[in-house]
Amino acid sequence: MATFEFLQLDVFASRLLEGNPLAVVVGADALDGPTMQRIARWTNLSETAFLLRPSTPDADYRVRIFTPRQELPFAGHPSVGSAYAAIEAGCVPVQSTLVQECAAGLLPVAVQGSGATRTIHVQAPPARIDRADASLAASLADALGVGLSATAVHSIDNGPLWLVCDLGQARTVRALAPDLSAIATLCLARGAIGVSVFGAEASGDAAMAVRAFCPADGIPEDPVTGSANAAIGALLHHTGDLARYGHRYVASQGREVGRDGRVAVGIDEASGAVSIGGQCVVGVRGTFALD
Repeated sequence: MATFEFLQLDVFASRLLEGNPLAVVVGADALDGPTMQRIARWTNLSETAFLLRPSTPDADYRVRIFTPRQELPFAGHPSVGSAYAAIEAGCVPVQSTLVQECAAGLLPVAVQGSGATRTIHVQAPPARIDRADASLAASLADALGVGLSATAVHSIDNGPLWLVCDLGQARTVRALAPDLSAIATLCLARGAIGVSVFGAEASGDAAMAVRAFCPADGIPEDPVTGSANAAIGALLHHTGDLARYGHRYVASQGREVGRDGRVAVGIDEASGAVSIGGQCVVGVRGTFALD
C-alpha cells in the first residue's frame, strides 16, 4: 500500500471554513495521471493538487492540478495553496521567492510573513483576451438573467478559458440566480471552464465582488477562484479600466455560498502581469493510503 502525506487547506482565507478548500497530495511522483484524476473525483473538491519534484533546476517544486473532470494547466487557488503546502510539508526552503512549475510554465511565487500570517502571491500566466461575439453575449445574458452588451463579455485564456462578464456593480453580481444548466451547455460548447462575473463594490473592505460558475465540471459555484480573478485583472489592464479599481485591489468572492474569501490582485501597469494572492489555513493533516 502506497502512502502519501495529505493536507486540506482553505485558500484565500484567514480562518477555517472560509475561502476555497484544496486537497494536496505531497510527494506524488509515483502516481500517474489517471490515478490523480480518480483521486480528484474522490475528494470532490473544485481542485486537488499533487506536489512533485521539479523537472528543471529553475523550479523549486512542480504541481499538477485536477478538477473532478479534467487536468488544468493552471489554477489560482491550487497554486497559492500548493506553495503554502510545499512550505508546510518541508518540500521547499522557507524563503521570500519560489518558482512553481506547472503545465502552464514556470510561475514566480512571492512569500510574505510566516506562520499563520503567511501570504502567498502567484504570478498568473499571460492571458489571451478576445471580445465575445454577439451570439455568445446573448447566450450569456439569457443564462445569467441580465442585460449584457457584447463589449461587456470576453473570452480569457490564462491556462483555463473563462467567459468573463463585467456587470458594473456588485449588487448586480450578488443578486444573480443563473441558469446553471444553460451555463454548463455553453461552457462545454465553447471549451470554457466556467463563467465569471464581476462588479464594483460601493463600500467595505473589498473593491470588487466576483462570482464564478463552473457547473460543467461539477462545481455549480466555485467559492473563490484565483484564475478567474487573474483573468479579470488582465481584462482591466487590456481595456484601460484599471482606474476603476487601482493596480492593487482586493476582491470579495464566496459570500453567496457561505465562504467569504478575499483575493489580493496586483497588476503591473507597464507589462500587464497579474498576481493573485492571499492567506491559507490548514484544516486537515494526515496520510493518504492507496492500495
